[in-house]
Amino acid sequence: MTSHHHLAGTEPMEARLVEALPEDGGWQFEPKWDGFRAIASRSGHAVALMSKSGKSLARYFPEIVAALANTKEQAFVFDGELILAVDGALSFDALQARLHPAESRIRKLSRETPAQLMLFDCLAFAGNILIDQPLPVRRQAVERFHRNEGTKTLLLSPATRDREIGVAWLARSGGALDGVIAKPLDAPYRPGERAMRKIKRHRTADCVVGGFRRGKNSPLIASLLLGLYDDAGLLDHVGFTSALGNEDKAALTKRLEALIEPPGFTGKAPGGPSRWNNGGESEWYPLKPELVVEVTYDQVTGERFRHGTGLVRWRPDKAPRQCGMEQLDHRVRPSELVDID
Repeated sequence: MTSHHHLAGTEPMEARLVEALPEDGGWQFEPKWDGFRAIASRSGHAVALMSKSGKSLARYFPEIVAALANTKEQAFVFDGELILAVDGALSFDALQARLHPAESRIRKLSRETPAQLMLFDCLAFAGNILIDQPLPVRRQAVERFHRNEGTKTLLLSPATRDREIGVAWLARSGGALDGVIAKPLDAPYRPGERAMRKIKRHRTADCVVGGFRRGKNSPLIASLLLGLYDDAGLLDHVGFTSALGNEDKAALTKRLEALIEPPGFTGKAPGGPSRWNNGGESEWYPLKPELVVEVTYDQVTGERFRHGTGLVRWRPDKAPRQCGMEQLDHRVRPSELVDID
């Protein structure tokens, strides 16, 4: 069993972002889950749960450790994703809330909102090191383990060689699904290498420009601050775009300066409309809610874009009041996860 255990801290295999699912055959397609990547292992009584960066996640997810410690099989190393559902929808925020210093808080959350481990690859199983084996052998081990040991905590991620099914998953992505992964069938598990392909479906939203930031040592614009109207008619800050492409920054800065007028955001604001330097953020300038931009985004967490967005175009044809929160694609619900294949 010791031979398994040295794999516990293995760096996960990575994926390179590409525009489309490969069409040349020889690939397995899997949903890309919106959670924390984890290498889960057991060697006798010793259970480990390691993050992508090599840190232990065990203390933050005691319910996962317990599930792994309760399996009949006592020697394995799996690659998977920690996911967590709150009120029927997967929540990245709830996962982040687990990374808490107080053990009592973690225990409480693990009872109230238990996490799950979505298994999708295998590095070692039942006395056999599989890291150098091709994907079908590794997948067989994951399926065998799940058949014998699967619970509501230990789940099996769907997989297919049918590209059309992969395309259908991609069309549903944007919530629980963070896109689709393509893995080469004939390749071994390659720790730390970008041996897989990752495809994300970028969606668009029309947003009000509620403010802007200048460059660090420049009077010119660095980013637009984006807002959407909530049900109460308040403009909430939902993210930013600094991907301004071929915009003439001097002309755009001049245009925005003419619209400076507090408060900018009437609902959730980016830290108050004057200075926000203590958090490392630069000063921002509130604007009259007159300009609308269409942006691309990938993920939504807690009514905000998780990452920076891409500027598609200005929308002078769109009234700011038409830019509501209902545009944001929300999560696939766990009840749908069962039906995904």
